[in-house]
Amino acid sequence: MGTDRFMSQKKRGLVLRDHAQLCRTLFLEAMDAIVFWDQNGRILLANEAALKIFECTMEEFIGKKLSDFVYVENGGNCREFDRLDHIPAAREELLFKMPNGQLKHLEFTSRYISAENYHVTIFRNVSSRYKMEQTLRDSEERLRKVFEGSIDGMVLWNWDLKIVDINPAAANDFDCSREDAIGKKIQNLLLTNDEKVQKDFLRHLFQLKENGTADYLFNVSKANETKYYEITSKGNLTSNMNLTVIRDITERRAMQEQLRKSDTLNIVGELAAGIAHEIRNPMTALKGFIQLLQNSMKEEEHSLYFNVITSELARIETIITDFLVLAKPQAIQFQNHDIRKIMRDTIGLLNAQALMHNIQISCRFDDGLPDVYCEGN
Repeated sequence: MGTDRFMSQKKRGLVLRDHAQLCRTLFLEAMDAIVFWDQNGRILLANEAALKIFECTMEEFIGKKLSDFVYVENGGNCREFDRLDHIPAAREELLFKMPNGQLKHLEFTSRYISAENYHVTIFRNVSSRYKMEQTLRDSEERLRKVFEGSIDGMVLWNWDLKIVDINPAAANDFDCSREDAIGKKIQNLLLTNDEKVQKDFLRHLFQLKENGTADYLFNVSKANETKYYEITSKGNLTSNMNLTVIRDITERRAMQEQLRKSDTLNIVGELAAGIAHEIRNPMTALKGFIQLLQNSMKEEEHSLYFNVITSELARIETIITDFLVLAKPQAIQFQNHDIRKIMRDTIGLLNAQALMHNIQISCRFDDGLPDVYCEGN
């Protein structure tokens, strides 16, 4: 029995020794920093990983306080660390300043061992993770500013066709608030029950699912005006998230219409110039022959006819001159003009159209009308 008891105690001693050796090995070779410190905050023991994190030798590290390493720009950090003396366990993340001035974000787990009257704290350097998170936050903030500040309307929506977010430009285009729009169907933004518009939008969605991108143009009538919108959508921008960009092209459409009218006027002008030149050539010949004929005949016999023909030829020539002004606008020259003459010339141009509609134009001018300083044409 004595031999058995001796063997049992020896085996227990070997197990305890092996256990102690295992704990020592784990402590020394652990990848995370492990620090033991007393009730006064003094460091009692630390492993190699702790020395690497805190940029110290064992002699420099032992005896110091962990609170000495806490970055004190904000005094709250030190108070946060000092309270660990009064709680049995904690898990925190603080900014620490190393002896060489380097700042590190350390995540730590601390526990008080009451039986031995000391604290054990395990540190892990999370500076890289913190920088990555900060970079992501900055990137998200930049994207948010782009989204909020874009002059084009932007709408984020999912494949349930529900609006996830909308920027101020889009909310302004569709006369709604961001709070009212979020969660509603994207079709509600169309502000119309026009069946054709709804079908075109469904066709837009089908094209988006097929090709990943789609364009769509629609117009909305409101407040006695028609607004034109160009929609460009990008599908699956992120998981189950689509982006639609809305551009108000009303002014661009108006400008295009003005350019189209300008082109039409240019064509009309060129046509007028061509017609005027084509008419003027035979007109010159007619005037010449009329003059020859008039000189060869007795003036009193057909003077009335010759006067009418000459007068009408002069009138045709005046109209041709007006055509050329239309074809090639002249530099504006303001002069004093008799308003009665301008009115008579204008009525002369309108008389033919008036007679076609059975309209007679009669004029009456007050005596002593002053001249008008204007461009007569």
